[in-house]
Amino acid sequence: MTSLDNLESIRHFQSLCDACQELTSRHHSPSELRLYADGYLHALRKTGRLDRRDQEKLEKLIERWIVDPSSFIGPDGDIGDLFYKKEVGH
Repeated sequence: MTSLDNLESIRHFQSLCDACQELTSRHHSPSELRLYADGYLHALRKTGRLDRRDQEKLEKLIERWIVDPSSFIGPDGDIGDLFYKKEVGH
């Protein structure tokens, strides 16, 4: 796994991970998490806060992290129903 060396990159990674965990706890789908992460990374890229190399490393790391289901835990601890809303009354 690509590691982050820049302290600001690490902070952005943690912020993005925390936000995605929060979205997951509200049963957002993997595609919605991807859209959120893409928007966050795009905004970060536009600000120019990170140099190109650090930005690319962060983007690659987030890409791998967000598609790995083991990165998330379900709100009730059950990874089996992580991204699926349970139907009420069934």
